[in-house]
Amino acid sequence: MAKGCEHAEGCHTGGIPTLASATVGARLWLLVEHEGPWPARLESSELPENIAKLVTRALERGIRPQLIRRPGRRTRPRNRDIRVLLAYGVGDAPWLASGVVAGPDDLDLDSLVAGVVPESCILEDEPVFLVCTHAKRNACCARIGLPLARSLADFLPDRVWETSHVGGDRYAANLVCLPHGIFYGSMSQAAAIAAADAYRSGEVILDRLRGRAGIPEPLQAVEHFARAHTGERSVGAVAVESSRSDGDVTEAIVRCGDVRFQVVVKPSACQAPCGTGCAETITTYRLVSLDRLTPVRYATPALT
Repeated sequence: MAKGCEHAEGCHTGGIPTLASATVGARLWLLVEHEGPWPARLESSELPENIAKLVTRALERGIRPQLIRRPGRRTRPRNRDIRVLLAYGVGDAPWLASGVVAGPDDLDLDSLVAGVVPESCILEDEPVFLVCTHAKRNACCARIGLPLARSLADFLPDRVWETSHVGGDRYAANLVCLPHGIFYGSMSQAAAIAAADAYRSGEVILDRLRGRAGIPEPLQAVEHFARAHTGERSVGAVAVESSRSDGDVTEAIVRCGDVRFQVVVKPSACQAPCGTGCAETITTYRLVSLDRLTPVRYATPALT
């Protein structure tokens, strides 16, 4: 554990389970380029007026705002235009778009809510990768995230951004793959390159996967265990079709390709491996049962 780090041993190295911990309230994303400084909270009055207004408009519509900047040397913006990226992470066909607007009122965020690319933006044909480096929220995010963002940017020039707080500081360094909103945590350089490479091919890897944003945590766990059981890696091939909860137990029907499973999960406390000196207990999920469902075959009525 590094000096000044208050997280449990193993949080930043993959020794602690990361599954089912992606941000639940994020299916729509607004990324706003701002070199900084970044305030501890985006709702504060410390941001420039035009960016603060854009952040407010996003929050009012249920859109997740993030500040972004290129890894490496800081530069002052050359003009007052605002560079933005929008991600629509809903359903099976998410999309990513980019644009430059003169002011906060020039970006049609209602179009994003409706799943339509605003007129001021154009579709992107490559994903982007966000690495949380928000030191004012947690020093570990900057200490571990900054070098990771720079090394990943060397591997994927122009597709990697430093970003403000994404949630789950204990899992720094955190990596978010957009537009799907796939979260990874406790990332090393090798793990980040492997995850980014897989996502560019339309796949996920289970190593250090936190889940997909916008999905309740128990259902993130359901998808995780279904993937672990079947080996299915395709991003869109696994989806929860129905679910119900009874107390802390969640039962779901999940589709993996052409096969369906009934998966039951429940919360489980993960005690930090640093002994009694560490009071942090991390909530994860355990698999209760996983059963393949037999397809129902209907008899064809005889013709008369």
